[in-house]
Amino acid sequence: MYNKTQEQELNLLTQQLIKADTPFSDAEKIEALRRIINYHDWRYYVVSEPVVTDYDYDKLFKQLRELEALHPALVTPDSPTQRVARGLTSDFKSVPHLVSMLSLENSYDIDDLNDFDRRVKELTNSSEVEYCVEPKFDGSSFALVYEDDILIRAATRGDGAVGEDITNNAKALASIPLRAPFSNFGIYRIEIRGEVIIQRSVFEKMNEARKELGEKQFQNARNTASGSLRVKDPNEARARNLEAILYSVSLAEDKEGRNLLAGKLESHYHILDILYQCGFKTPIREVKVCTNIQQVHDFITTWDEKRHTFNIDTDGMVVKVNSLKMQQQCGTTSHHPRWAIAYKFAARQAQSKLLKVEFQVGRTGAVTPVAKIEPVPLAGVTISSISLHNEDFILEKDIHLNDTVIVERAGEVIPYILGVVPDLRTGDERKIDFPRHCPSCNSPLVKPEEEAVWRCDNVDCPAQTEERAIHFVSKDAMDIDGLGSQTILEFIKLGYIRNIEDIYHLPYDTILTLEGWKEKSVNNLRAGIEDSKNRPLWRLLNALGIRHVGVTTSKDISSHINSIFDLQQKTVEDLTNIEGIGPKVAQSLHDFFHNEGNIHLLHELKKAGVNTDNRPEDSLAKNNKLEGKTFLFTGSLRQFTRDRAKQLVEENGGKLLSGVSANLNYLVVGEDAGSKLAKAQKIPTITVLSEVEFLQMIE
Repeated sequence: MYNKTQEQELNLLTQQLIKADTPFSDAEKIEALRRIINYHDWRYYVVSEPVVTDYDYDKLFKQLRELEALHPALVTPDSPTQRVARGLTSDFKSVPHLVSMLSLENSYDIDDLNDFDRRVKELTNSSEVEYCVEPKFDGSSFALVYEDDILIRAATRGDGAVGEDITNNAKALASIPLRAPFSNFGIYRIEIRGEVIIQRSVFEKMNEARKELGEKQFQNARNTASGSLRVKDPNEARARNLEAILYSVSLAEDKEGRNLLAGKLESHYHILDILYQCGFKTPIREVKVCTNIQQVHDFITTWDEKRHTFNIDTDGMVVKVNSLKMQQQCGTTSHHPRWAIAYKFAARQAQSKLLKVEFQVGRTGAVTPVAKIEPVPLAGVTISSISLHNEDFILEKDIHLNDTVIVERAGEVIPYILGVVPDLRTGDERKIDFPRHCPSCNSPLVKPEEEAVWRCDNVDCPAQTEERAIHFVSKDAMDIDGLGSQTILEFIKLGYIRNIEDIYHLPYDTILTLEGWKEKSVNNLRAGIEDSKNRPLWRLLNALGIRHVGVTTSKDISSHINSIFDLQQKTVEDLTNIEGIGPKVAQSLHDFFHNEGNIHLLHELKKAGVNTDNRPEDSLAKNNKLEGKTFLFTGSLRQFTRDRAKQLVEENGGKLLSGVSANLNYLVVGEDAGSKLAKAQKIPTITVLSEVEFLQMIE
C-alpha cells in the first residue's frame, strides 16, 4: 500500500506532528493527521509491525478529535474518528448483495481434488491450470461495498442473496479501511468478500477477562465473531478485537459500469495483491500459486500439519482457479462456483456413544463427572474422555448413558459435548445418577448454596491427597524441582506420601533402589525439596490449595500477616478488610484455618523446616516508587506482556487490583481497552495512563 519513500515521509510527518513542529493551518493539520493515523492503523492491523508507540498514537488521535470538534464542517465520513457511530443500532435491516454469495463445494479427500482438476480442465479445454490455494478461515462471512473509494455498506452473508446491514459495526473495526484507493486501479464500485475472525490468543484473553469479572465465557471464536458483528453497540464490537480478512472480489466496475473482472483484472492472486495494496488484511502471505494438482496436494498437507499452531482457526483450504478468464469459462451452479472447491480438514465435530460416566475428585474436593465415550477421531486426535463439568451441565444438556452425543474440539484443543441427538435414542438410554457420597472415601458430599459443584469435605480423602500434593509441588506453589505429578502418584502408590508433610520425609535410600532412579536424580530431588523450605510465605499459602485462593490473593494476604499462624486469629470480617478479599474468599480462609487437621499440617511443615513467616527479604518490591498505589491493566498491551506488567508493579511496591473500583488509582490501557476504560472514566479519582506513561513512572 505504501512504498518506501511514502513510509519515510509519513514517519517524518508523524514526528513533526508529535512535536507540534509544523506550520500547518488547522485544515492542513486535520488532513495530515488523517493520513498518518490511517498509515499507522495499516502498520498495526495489516502488517503487524507498528512503528509508533501507543502513547504517541493516542496523542495524535486526540489532536485530530479536538481539531474536528473545532471545525465540524471539515469532518469527513472516512476520518478515523468516525469509525464508531454514536448511539446504538436498534435493528439490522436486510440488504441485497450486489452479487449472490454462493457456497463452496466441499471435498474431504484427495480424490475429490483430482476430480475437481479433471472437471476444470474439461470446462476450460486446457491441459494446464494454475490454482491459488489459501487457508479457509473459520469465522463469519460478510461483504463490503465501496464506491468512489469510500466504504458505503457492510452486510452479513445471510441467505446468500440478502444479508443484514452491519455497516456501523464494520466501521468500528480498524482492519477495515473507511477509504481505500481503488481508484488507483480504475475501480469505482467494488464488492469484496471476507471473513471476520478472532485470533486464538485474543479469544483466550477475552475469556480470561470475562472469568475475572465473573461473566459467562464464550464457547468458541467462530460463534463469538459472528455474534459480535450483530451487537447493538459498535463500541462493543470494537472492544472484542475482531479482525477482517478479505479474500475475494465478486464485483468490480469502473465509472461507466464496465465489468473489470472480465478483462483488466487478470487473476485471483492479482486481486489479493490489489486488496493488500489498498490496505486490507488478506491471505496473500499464506496463499500459494500452484501449477498443477500435485502441488495443491503437497501444500494442503503442509498446512494440515501446521494449522494447529496458526493463530487463526482454519477448518480447511480453498482451491481456486487463478485465472479470472478461466473462472468465467467454468461458470457457476445455483449453489456454488465450478472454479473453486473447499478441502475440509478432519472434522472438529463428531458423533459418538456415551458408554459410562466416572466421577473424579479434585484437590478442593470438587467432584467432576467425566464422560467415557466410544473413541472417535477428531481434529487429528482420538477422543475418549470428556469433562461433563457438573450435575447442572448434565441436566441442562439432558445427557443420558448410551446417548449419541455431539463432540467438538473447542479451539481444536479442549473436547466438549455440545449436546445429544434425541432422534437416535433407542430406549436403552439411562439417567445419569450423580453420587451423593464421595467416590474415593465414601464421605457424604455437600453442595454449597449458589454453587453448581458437589464436594467432599473430608481432608483425609485419598483422591484429594493426590491432587493436593501435585498442586503443592507445582511451579506457582512450592516449585519443587524433580517432583512432578507422575513421581507424586508413584510415591503415593508406594506409600511414601500419605499426606503433604510426607514430602519432607521421603525415604531417599529406598528411592535409590527403585527402577529409573540413580544417585544423581535422588540428590537432585533432595536438593529441590530442601530449597522449597526457604520459599516466601505467599508460595506456601498458595500451595495449601485453599478454595478461591490463588497466586494474587496469596500475595495480598501474606503482606498483611507476620506468620501463617496469624490467620487462626482472623475473623471473616478481619479478612474482608484486606483489600481484594471478598466474602467468599474470606469465608474459605476462615474455614481452612479453623480446621484442626489443617493446623496440624502447618505445624508439621514448620517442624520439617518449611518457612511459615513473612520475612523482609521476601518482599516482592525492589523499590517503593509505586508504594501505596493501585493499578489495573486492560486492553491489548504492546510494550510488555500482562505477566510482565504485574511483575513491574510488584517490583516497584505497587498493588494490582482485579477490577475497576473507587480503590483503583491508575488504569493502564492498551489497544481496544473496552468496558473497563469506560467505567474508569466515570470515576474522577482514577487516572488513565498509556503504557509509555506507566513506564515513565518507574524509570
